[in-house]
Amino acid sequence: MDFTTLAAEKRYSCRSFEQRPIDKVDMDKILEAGRIAPTAGNFQPQRIIAVNTPEGMRKLAQCTHYTYGAPAALIVCYDENEVWVRNYDGKNSGDVDASIVTTQMMLQAAELNIGTCWIGHFDPWRIKELFNIPENVVPVAILDMGYPGEKGQPHPVHWKRKALEETVVYERF
Repeated sequence: MDFTTLAAEKRYSCRSFEQRPIDKVDMDKILEAGRIAPTAGNFQPQRIIAVNTPEGMRKLAQCTHYTYGAPAALIVCYDENEVWVRNYDGKNSGDVDASIVTTQMMLQAAELNIGTCWIGHFDPWRIKELFNIPENVVPVAILDMGYPGEKGQPHPVHWKRKALEETVVYERF
């Protein structure tokens, strides 16, 4: 499968999951995709909490309403003590690095026929409390995961895309 097919046609936000656990070999492939993701300065500040038990998913449900009954999730964070910092304005790369890692894992999951849904609406303080995350580690995203259920189809707006001309401006010389 080529990248365009994977990214544009196969991957979607899955909101219905079967209750069977994700195979360990597949989970390891997904986590490896995150490990090898590019990060600013190759600092690799990502910290990932793999939640794959019913108890863990119940804890996660206390932090967000958007677990969609997934049997597993990845909480993607970054260590703010290990990020690259832009010297012009002090902006750190943590959110971007964690987003790249999340995207790469999401696409690997799609290749393995595992559905995902990127969750940005969550209580970061509650996650830190319930999952014993250190103060210097910042949660950025939750990636709900599992084998798509019967109702796990793309949302109708998934297929709506703006024309390239609406989102890209070429520099003119």
